[in-house]
Amino acid sequence: MALLHHAELVPSKLDLVSGWVTAQPFWPNGAQPASLRRVAAFRFDDPAGKVGIETLLLHCDEAHGNGVVSLQVPLTYREAPLDGGESAFIGTTEHSVLGTRWVYDATGDPVYLAELVRTVVSGGREAELYYEEGGERTVKPGDAQVRGSGHPDATVPPTPLDAADLTGTSDATTTTVAAGDLRVQVVRLLAAAETAHPGDGDGLLIGSWDDVSDSLLAVVRN
Repeated sequence: MALLHHAELVPSKLDLVSGWVTAQPFWPNGAQPASLRRVAAFRFDDPAGKVGIETLLLHCDEAHGNGVVSLQVPLTYREAPLDGGESAFIGTTEHSVLGTRWVYDATGDPVYLAELVRTVVSGGREAELYYEEGGERTVKPGDAQVRGSGHPDATVPPTPLDAADLTGTSDATTTTVAAGDLRVQVVRLLAAAETAHPGDGDGLLIGSWDDVSDSLLAVVRN
């Protein structure tokens, strides 16, 4: 379960991400930065309880009203800088409960990669969200649901523990990360999910939100 806080963030997640995502290879030509907006999100659990892991699902408008672009932006939130994670660093935000949080493109964070792989291979799902007030837990319904294509009895392969051991490259539609013997492909431009080309034996992360059903979000190849 993922613990949430009634908190203010300065800058907000969207403001922080906006300056970063528009400079990435997968930012669509002609998309309007000012129109970037959050549509849904889901979280994974860090077993150690130290790192926040959240994936934002964003929309932005194409030029001249020609349509809407959907993007996947996974993030990690840390209480201190990630050793070896300089290339994945997005910025810091001040959390009114937790203090300064270092925010990273999660594809460069080994905690995210480990949980993504575990979810896919074991057929897992997103973390349940809750608030804790006065010693009581209140569950918050999520606005996106994801599931892995694997099975609970499957053996989850190991992933690197250090950010310096991850090698990631992005193109116009995906980010591919080499993580030990694994290749993890995160779909960035969701309208072009077919470019991930999943094959027989690949593990998949599938998501649904709003009026979107069974969107391909990630592929794990061993």
